[in-house]
Amino acid sequence: MKRRTILVIDDQKDFREIVRRALEQHDFDVILASDGTSGLRIAEEHRPDLLVLDLTMRDMDGLEVCRRLRENPRHRLLPILVISARASAPERILGLQTGADDYLIKPFDPEELIARVNALLRRAVNPADVAAVIKSGDLQIDLNRHQVTVNKNPVRLTPAEFRILEFLAAHAGHVFSRDEIIESCLGETENGEVIERTVDTHIVGIRKALGEGSRYLQTVRTIGYKFAPEP
Repeated sequence: MKRRTILVIDDQKDFREIVRRALEQHDFDVILASDGTSGLRIAEEHRPDLLVLDLTMRDMDGLEVCRRLRENPRHRLLPILVISARASAPERILGLQTGADDYLIKPFDPEELIARVNALLRRAVNPADVAAVIKSGDLQIDLNRHQVTVNKNPVRLTPAEFRILEFLAAHAGHVFSRDEIIESCLGETENGEVIERTVDTHIVGIRKALGEGSRYLQTVRTIGYKFAPEP
């Protein structure tokens, strides 16, 4: 049986290690992230089977991480277990309303953590069994197969180009700055940064590959780019 992969996002190293040890003792593969920004990038790259998420982090709180994941069609079915010291009923309700599937209060028993993880995985729907296709006119983006077609003809995109097109199409009509596209789709280079010109280069590549379908990808002067679907 294929080992399940769990992503743990928390800015406290001691807590990450406690969760990692508990999960690995029960034959889970574990990926650790120390902040929300890197956690979102890792989720895109590795497509984990479940996310363990703390709410209180310095760069981006867990509610924002949860909200962004649920807005992305690729992660709308990802099981999310929030673990937090915020124990009040309103805070637990807010976490669940934002998109978490379960809520565990710190401190916790590691065996309860494993029981909740297993319960979420049993209930989880396999994304491959659910249609995840964005369509607009003659353009079709298959999120599960990472395939793009225009007039039923396959379009070849680089992984980065596909992520940008998918991100813009999933938020059709919304204008994103280059910085927002970098943060959501590209992350950091080996030198620790991605310059804004990189986004423009990828957009040129996407438009060239899409041909007639490039009309959906629009430039908003002085701001950035948006996906404009057909009415």
